[in-house]
Amino acid sequence: MSFVELLSEKLEMEEGCELMPYHCPEVAGGGGGRLSIGIGRNLEDRGITKDEALFLLANDIAIVQDELAGALPFYNDAPECVRLVLCDMTFNLGLGKLLKFKNMLAALERGDLEQAAHELLDSLYCRQLPARAQRNAELLIRG
Repeated sequence: MSFVELLSEKLEMEEGCELMPYHCPEVAGGGGGRLSIGIGRNLEDRGITKDEALFLLANDIAIVQDELAGALPFYNDAPECVRLVLCDMTFNLGLGKLLKFKNMLAALERGDLEQAAHELLDSLYCRQLPARAQRNAELLIRG
């Protein structure tokens, strides 16, 4: 076993593995209380790298696509622009909130992208995130 593998096993045993953010316990001499995740990753001082962020994003995209395919029968066969908008909105709002866009989703299922864009622009989402909603509506209209 390589040194890195041995050290990885030791650190996982010593630190544990937490899949949700947590605050490290205080230790003698200070150093505790930092927001961490995984096997002792100090998010406050070290954060994550761009490669790690892109790895997490790829996992999140796969999750969002699976959620949408399970919730919307038309998702897998929808045009790319529709799938982009639905993924973006789900990533931003969560699937539960996206599913409340009943009129927009019905228009998308019918293939009426202009009506779907209209419904998107006539929403609280648009009032709260006007630039993002406008970009998504334009993506639907452009096809």
